[in-house]
Amino acid sequence: MPFAAAKTAAVTLCAAALLTVTACGQSAAPSAAPSEASPSASASTSPSASPTATIKPATSLDGITVKNPKFGDTPTVTVKAPWAIDQTRVKVMTKGDGAVVNPAYVKVFYQGVNGRTGKVFDGNFGKTAAEFSLDGVVPGFRKALENQKVGSRVLVAMPGSDGYDSAGGKGDIKVGDTLIFVIDIIDTILSGPTGNPITPPAGLPAVTETDGKVAIAIPKADPPAKMVAQPLTAGTGRKVGAKDLIAVHYLGVSWKTGKVIEDKMGAIDGGLLSSTIPGWQKGLVGKRVGQRVLLVLPPADGYPKGSNNPPVEAGDTVVYVVDILYAAPQG
Repeated sequence: MPFAAAKTAAVTLCAAALLTVTACGQSAAPSAAPSEASPSASASTSPSASPTATIKPATSLDGITVKNPKFGDTPTVTVKAPWAIDQTRVKVMTKGDGAVVNPAYVKVFYQGVNGRTGKVFDGNFGKTAAEFSLDGVVPGFRKALENQKVGSRVLVAMPGSDGYDSAGGKGDIKVGDTLIFVIDIIDTILSGPTGNPITPPAGLPAVTETDGKVAIAIPKADPPAKMVAQPLTAGTGRKVGAKDLIAVHYLGVSWKTGKVIEDKMGAIDGGLLSSTIPGWQKGLVGKRVGQRVLLVLPPADGYPKGSNNPPVEAGDTVVYVVDILYAAPQG
């Protein structure tokens, strides 16, 4: 594989944070593991009678006021307590134009208010952004983020049934309490390449995609003496840095045999760019998140002595198609 097999414990944990969506050095966030400061999807005790049963539930979000409503500003949420909502309701306060949230990974700032008390019970604005997967949060939080775009600010109110009722409440949050969140969506992992296609120069391996399956056809010619790093799409994200943690899809082929040596197009792989083979380090730095990149790597930039995993003979040129799905500075 292009990523080094041996990684430090810290790098391994941080790569796991990205790829399995467990926080790495991040603030408390909605996760499957319950904590006093984070909305979780985990159940514990049996629910008791709802303390908000006598509150007439609202049928809209009109009773909620958000001061500093713009994306990026620390919000102040005001509601006339006690207050409850009939069902989970979502309002997009600022519509972003970034990528659609990938359920596997999202990065957010958020503030939570208990509708029964009107008080803030959780939040990370001004701190470190939280990272998590949508399958590890309470249903109302998940509903608020599904199909939203990076750069959006979302207001959501959820009844206890979509909050902590299944956990029997949590700390000062009682069974039946309505929860209100303001959420800024900071980042996500892309699901594939973005941006307009770029036509490569003649003579390079041909990259095709049919019904979602990517293929590389090697030309009947000698491989180039120097490495090639040719973008195939324009991308839409930030530029990749030499010390970034990256997430990718990729396909690798032997120039000599034309056979596939690695196929990670259907599964996200990742780690530090600096832990990859030389041609990846040279060829991906400066490229944008969302770009599909064709890498043609002579032995010196790939596997000079050959490799067992992936199976590469010494002296063979390797060809990769890499979709850059995510990149962020390490640490």
